[in-house]
Amino acid sequence: MNDSERAMLLSVHPRFATAILAGSKTVEVRRQRVAAPAGTPVLLYATAPTMALVGMARIASVRVGSPKEVWSAHRTQTGITRREYDAYMDGATQASGLTLENPVSFDEPVSLSALRAAGTFHPPQSYRYLRSADLRQVSEAGPAVGSALRKVLPDAVHV
Repeated sequence: MNDSERAMLLSVHPRFATAILAGSKTVEVRRQRVAAPAGTPVLLYATAPTMALVGMARIASVRVGSPKEVWSAHRTQTGITRREYDAYMDGATQASGLTLENPVSFDEPVSLSALRAAGTFHPPQSYRYLRSADLRQVSEAGPAVGSALRKVLPDAVHV
């Protein structure tokens, strides 16, 4: 399987998931180096209290640098204040700014219980990659997710 047959599962606070899907937050920041090619699909998992897959987007680009460099490049697109950013990045030596595009909200969010009923599912602390077997499992848990994934990863999701 190559990189074009995987998706990123990204855990975000519900406030940020809503902003990403609304298009008002176009850059998600992470405390570590993220190496994902442009075009990678991103499934958005909204953490507690939502605890559901709520939508998806695509990575347009990733900028890796010091926390200061990433803030300088993306501050107006992050949807957070400088104080929030500094608190989040405290102690980090590297940061990544994931520019997201083409956000799509799922008509029916897929709850954590539905995801777990379809198989072994563990939301990541930050992010992880899903390959074919994981993507099939997630697709089976929610029709909206399966439909969206088949559009962007037809070879990886055979449901």
